[in-house]
Amino acid sequence: MKDDLRFMDELFRIVNGALRLDIGKVRNYSSFLADKLEKAGEVTAAKRLRRLLEETDQTLKPVGVTSRALPVDSESRFPLMERVEARGIEEAPLVLAEAQWDILKEFLSVAKSHAQLESHGVSTSLTFLLYGPPGCGKSRVARHIADELGLELYIVRLDGVISSYLGSTSKNIRGVFEFAARTPGVLFLDEFDAIAKLRGDEQEHGELKRVVNSFIQNLDALGSQSIVLAATNHAELLDRAIWRRFSYRLELSLPSLGERAALWEGSLSPIHCPPRDMRLLADLSDGFSGSDIHEACLRLHRTRITTGQNPGLPEILSVLRNFASGEGVERKFLAQLASASPQDLARALRARNAKLYSHAALGAVLGISKATAYRWTMEGESNHAN
Repeated sequence: MKDDLRFMDELFRIVNGALRLDIGKVRNYSSFLADKLEKAGEVTAAKRLRRLLEETDQTLKPVGVTSRALPVDSESRFPLMERVEARGIEEAPLVLAEAQWDILKEFLSVAKSHAQLESHGVSTSLTFLLYGPPGCGKSRVARHIADELGLELYIVRLDGVISSYLGSTSKNIRGVFEFAARTPGVLFLDEFDAIAKLRGDEQEHGELKRVVNSFIQNLDALGSQSIVLAATNHAELLDRAIWRRFSYRLELSLPSLGERAALWEGSLSPIHCPPRDMRLLADLSDGFSGSDIHEACLRLHRTRITTGQNPGLPEILSVLRNFASGEGVERKFLAQLASASPQDLARALRARNAKLYSHAALGAVLGISKATAYRWTMEGESNHAN
């Protein structure tokens, strides 16, 4: 039964487009179905479907619509979105807590079984809201979803959608959703709060409040067959009506100790790092985002290539201290990591976790002898006692 339904999503969308006289949707999803048939080994069926599309090429041309053409702002001609190739991107591994994986896997399961659910009369909502601090993997999750579903990822360019011309922003939003309705893919609205702010915010003028209404109306009209992802660093700014439009929600926070260890392990290779050193790096990067750790590893890889030497813990610590600069006092450990002298840092790390930061470990991290590490920490304790 499952195999019989694997192409039903596209068939439903093709029929939906035909009933709505949306020839662009019929053509795009028919072409996408041919691609899926070919990948599944149904080469003859794929060729037959493509032949039908070619034979009707002169008649199936909807007015004002170019197949899979990306929409643009009517005034500036600035593109409203960009197509991102989700497969084959070299990036950090996706590291999530078990509960987060559960939510993501449930969403993917529903998206893959959309036709089966529809056949049982169960409506499905394929909207997913990702929120949390910058660099914690929201865009990475979006690429993972597109990759798992075998779809292209379309990132909406909000700098193009938001127009200075009265009424143009709402028109641009409509153009984005019309494209999503007829094109196989995953629509990703990054920095979503720019168009979905609280309508009660007295600092926003009437036009931006109308934009929120326009977004809600277009999302409601889109139906359940299109996949819409949204991401924000400022969840508190979103209008309450916006939250209700997203059936799946995932908070992505700064990684835990275990998640940081997994991120280091996944991104640091081929730089050799013993298990003890990996535990030190996981602790030293407390407060770092997944993106911070990935970027630090890229810097270390560049150093290894240009110098021909494997970076040690002192070199890695130097990169971490540089990344921690400018974080401010609200994240005290990072601020301390960035600004403390080597002696003060040795004492702070020792006080943080004496078992983890033995004098031998402090020597390895700071590039000093075990005896020097001992002397620095003992001097600190003596001065504190006095």
